[in-house]
Amino acid sequence: MSTSEAPAMTQAAIRKLVADSVTTALEAQAANMANTDNTTRPREAPVARQCSYKELMSCQPINFKGTEGAIGFIRWFERTKSVFSCSNCTEDCKVKFATGTLTEEALSWWNSFAQPIGIEEAYKIT
Repeated sequence: MSTSEAPAMTQAAIRKLVADSVTTALEAQAANMANTDNTTRPREAPVARQCSYKELMSCQPINFKGTEGAIGFIRWFERTKSVFSCSNCTEDCKVKFATGTLTEEALSWWNSFAQPIGIEEAYKIT
């Protein structure tokens, strides 16, 4: 009875097989990248810059008086989020800029909230 077993591979043969496979894969990847348009490569994320109040206002936020009810509050909230996105507003400016759109009763509420803890601490809330 004959067996058709393959001879055992030596460590050197295994290392060469792995090295050849890695070399082939690297060459194929390099060729693929050379033939690929640069627009498909990931782009670096832009560095966030602090927006100014003027930039924020150019995106036309709406004011909130505090008497508009739940629907008015939701509209103000959603519009404010949109304005933050439009103006690239950073997290550390959002409260400060959002409170700049408060008027009448809403502004009175904000002032009564911020006064005891200090305006800088109030701006740090999330």
